[in-house]
Amino acid sequence: MLPNIAIIGRPNVGKSTLFNRLVGKKLALVDDRPGVTRDRREGVANLLGLEFNIIDTAGYEDEDAKSLPGRMRHQTELAVAGAELALFVIDGRAGLTPLDEEIARWLRGSKTPVVLLVNKAEGKAAESGILESYALGFGDPIPLSAEHGEGIADLFQAMRPYIEAFEAAAQDEPVDETSPLKLAIVGRPNAGKSTLINKMLDEDRLITGPEAGITRDSIAVEWVWHDEALTEDETLDGIEPDRKVRLIDTAGMRKRAKVNDKLEKLSVADAKRAIDFAEVVVLLLDATKGLEAQDLRIADQTIQEGRCLVIAINKWDVAEGPSKLFNGIRAALDDGLAQVRDVPLIAVSAFTGKGIDQVMKAAFNTRRIWSQRVPTGKLNRWFEDAIEDNPPPAPGGKRIKLRYITQAKTRPPSFVIFGTRVDDLPESYRRYLTNGIRKKLGFGGVPLRLIIRSPKNPYHDKD
Repeated sequence: MLPNIAIIGRPNVGKSTLFNRLVGKKLALVDDRPGVTRDRREGVANLLGLEFNIIDTAGYEDEDAKSLPGRMRHQTELAVAGAELALFVIDGRAGLTPLDEEIARWLRGSKTPVVLLVNKAEGKAAESGILESYALGFGDPIPLSAEHGEGIADLFQAMRPYIEAFEAAAQDEPVDETSPLKLAIVGRPNAGKSTLINKMLDEDRLITGPEAGITRDSIAVEWVWHDEALTEDETLDGIEPDRKVRLIDTAGMRKRAKVNDKLEKLSVADAKRAIDFAEVVVLLLDATKGLEAQDLRIADQTIQEGRCLVIAINKWDVAEGPSKLFNGIRAALDDGLAQVRDVPLIAVSAFTGKGIDQVMKAAFNTRRIWSQRVPTGKLNRWFEDAIEDNPPPAPGGKRIKLRYITQAKTRPPSFVIFGTRVDDLPESYRRYLTNGIRKKLGFGGVPLRLIIRSPKNPYHDKD
């Protein structure tokens, strides 16, 4: 659910050019002749990580309501009425016109908040137009060049409070818990992957045996897991006890140097594709062999692909020294997978069925975390506190300034931080911010991306 932002202004002030700039594509026709745009055009825009619906409107003209320009004006009025914010664009080089003043009077009478933009502001020719625009009564104008991308960072700062207010008021859409969970079971040969799936299904659906490498193709099976331990809160959230799962059994993945057979190479490649298309990957370990380097390689590949990871230790019913084994694997995982802390680790038995419900509970929970979005206001409040508690270093006596953060996407959660001199930011400070996101914002146990960049000319060469 995204906020609606409408671009309003008289004909030929550059509304469609700004629209194209914000959506990152040339969707709207642009020409020197006025009146090219007639109908409302909508697109999804991303401004330095802020996502919103942007609406390009026809040029507002003072004509009879029954005429074509009058009907176009009516469409513009409807767009503004349904928007969370209006971007009022004037031409800085042309200066203030009587029609600009009429549009301003109309906008002041509407309930939609307004941000005033003075377009075509590159160079000195627009200086008088910028000064004149104060008379419209919308506060400080934002000079920009929609054609060249200048002033975009200032536009972000002006729009940000309205987008944050919308996000705070709107309920975050929960993950659709009714959609099938795409769950891949991976691991080394003979770890018990097919046996575990057969136990989940309570039928001999897949061939099993003591021989390693029986499974060659990635086999997908539809299943419904009955969650007997559903909490009262989950029930109130509309989660049903019967939850759909798409189980994917994969070929055992040996160390690459040991894979010589062409068919096995194809099987391993198929297993890697299964990881790419899964939401959650269960890495099955063999309790009789412990954690090996190949297990860490598979886990690392899963994390690099941005997939949720759950680690299950199979054959727990025959494990020797289970408590020591579990703690040893936990410590080795924390050391070997330092980029993702608190990956769920669960003891299971494909033979008895022990731990299957815990694995499924962890899988659905990590998918929920993996899919969540933090409101921009809450995210930046954490960010400001984190910087105040531990300011960025000043290499060479020059301060690194980190200005704001946005969540660019989910699945996996990806965050973008904007600032100056960010190329000098040490890796240790990146880890500090990443760990803060995990601990303070509830992203523990899932892979996340943190990108740090400068906001200068972010849309350069976008056209």
